[in-house]
Amino acid sequence: MLVRRLHEPRRSATLLVVLLGLSSSFLAKAQEGTSAGNTSSRPSGIAASRADLLAMTPLWKGDRYPDGRPRVPDDLLRRMKEVKIEEAWDVLRQRGYDTQFASGWKMIHPDRPFVGRALTAAYLPGRPDLVDRVTQTGKQEGRIGPSNSWPIDMLQKGDVYIADGCGKVADGTLIGDNLGNAIHAKTGTGVVFDAGARDLDGLRQIEGFNACVRGWDPSFLKNMVLASINRPIRVGMVTVLPGDVVLARREGVIVIPAHLAEEVVVTAEVVALKDEFGHLRLREGVYTPGQIDVPWTAPIKADFFRWLKGRASRPPISDTEIEKHL
Repeated sequence: MLVRRLHEPRRSATLLVVLLGLSSSFLAKAQEGTSAGNTSSRPSGIAASRADLLAMTPLWKGDRYPDGRPRVPDDLLRRMKEVKIEEAWDVLRQRGYDTQFASGWKMIHPDRPFVGRALTAAYLPGRPDLVDRVTQTGKQEGRIGPSNSWPIDMLQKGDVYIADGCGKVADGTLIGDNLGNAIHAKTGTGVVFDAGARDLDGLRQIEGFNACVRGWDPSFLKNMVLASINRPIRVGMVTVLPGDVVLARREGVIVIPAHLAEEVVVTAEVVALKDEFGHLRLREGVYTPGQIDVPWTAPIKADFFRWLKGRASRPPISDTEIEKHL
């Protein structure tokens, strides 16, 4: 077991326990779906188990992938692509999620937002004994090729591959255009790497692919080792869990817990409707800014719903739900 091989010194063991998600609470819950016996003495593997993922994301009550990762519906992902960073940020702050935004990225196509379900990976600076152990574990699990290709093999349509690479750019290039093509073929989206990438020209040519990285460098990945797949990671000052919704725009990347994705989308759509109505009535001179920029009176609400009824299209939100946000 990786952690048991590296139990000295204590601070190093603590770091590895966090990165590999091997807290005592996770291990206790990981007994679900396993055969009888002493599970605490068994290697955890590179990727989190279904029991680990269920334990990490108990607030998500919806559909899941077979491995246990939350599967936010495709329709919500489509609608999330129109959400502004500020709108998502406001909802998350109100729910106590204060550090879900990270900025300072190099983005291939700043004018093309992308969104998807997080598949997470963590990389550490390499050391021979750890590299040997990870390589051995990968072989035992039937994984193919170098370790930076293993998360790619697990990607599903609509995923965003998001990785902590310690912010390393030179010799920290997690993908080039070959792996970029493989990622896009599986997901149709892109990547967020707290690390570097190479082959910018080649990646730009992949239709529909986008990426947020810390920088571009011609080097190959060197002296880095994959530590985990689908366990909690840190990207900037954001904690990311598998199945979170990743929304990347030119301002930066915001990570939305799966169980809050619908609330973020609905709130943003109602705000957009209110703004559209308010701007229209202000241009028409029907109301003053002082009437629109405060909680609306009953007559203004009634006017809003009449306007909404005559609008050509509207988001799939009930009047009752909209009323909660007015």
